[in-house]
Amino acid sequence: MLQTQNEGFVRVLTLDRPEALNAFNGALFDALTEGLLAAAEDASVRVAILTGSGRAFSAGLDLSEVGKETEPPVHGAAGLFEALIEFPKPLMLAINGLGVGFGATICGLADMAFMGEGARLRCPFTSLGLTGEAGSTTTFPSLLGHQAASWMLYSSAWMDAQASKAAGLVLDVFADDSLADEVMQRAQTIAAQPLSALLHSKALLMGPKRERIRAAIKAENVVYAELMGGPDNREAISAFLEKRPPKFA
Repeated sequence: MLQTQNEGFVRVLTLDRPEALNAFNGALFDALTEGLLAAAEDASVRVAILTGSGRAFSAGLDLSEVGKETEPPVHGAAGLFEALIEFPKPLMLAINGLGVGFGATICGLADMAFMGEGARLRCPFTSLGLTGEAGSTTTFPSLLGHQAASWMLYSSAWMDAQASKAAGLVLDVFADDSLADEVMQRAQTIAAQPLSALLHSKALLMGPKRERIRAAIKAENVVYAELMGGPDNREAISAFLEKRPPKFA
C-alpha cells in the first residue's frame, strides 16, 4: 500500500496501489496516515516527499470500494486530513501522472508541489454531485485566487501541468523522467538546514491556517453528508461504473 525510503534526511512515501491508480481505500488512508505520523516522530527525517507508483499520483477515492469494506479504517480520510494539517515538517509532492479528487486537493495541504510535464489534475466533485473536500474550498482560493479556484472546483475540468503552474497550484514542472530527481534535489536543499529551524518555520507558516482548514473541512463534510447518496451522486457513480455519461435530472 505504501512504500517508504530514506535518502539522507529525506523520507520518500510512495503510494503503491498501481493497479488501482493509487486510489484511496480504507487501507491506503490508514497506511499513509501511519507513514506521516512515523515521519513526523522520526528525528532523522527533516523533509518528506509524497509520490505515486506506476502511471498515476492518485485517482482519489476508490469508488469501486465505497460501502464494500468489511472493516472500518482506523484513521480513514478524517485521520489523514488531520495528519496532513498537523505534519510538522516540510512536505513536498512529486505528482507523476494523473491526480484526481484528493489526488489534486492534497496540493492545498502540502508545503509545495511539483508535477511531471505529462501529469494532469482534476477535481471531479461537481460531476459526482458533490463539492470540494480536504479543505480545498479554502486552500485553493488561497493558492490559485478566487477565479481560478472557482473554475477548478466548479467545472470538474482537467488542468495540465503548465496550467497548474501558471495558476499557482504547483511550484514547478519537470520532464516526467526527471521529476523524482528534481524534487529530491530540492528536498535535499531544504533537508540540509537544521531541523529546529524547519520545525519552527513550518509552525509559523501553518499556525494561522490550521483552524481555517479544519473549519472548511467541517463545513465540507456537512455538505458531503447531505449530497452523498443523493440522486445526482448515485447517478454519477452508476455512470462511472458502467462507463457511460451521467444523466442528471
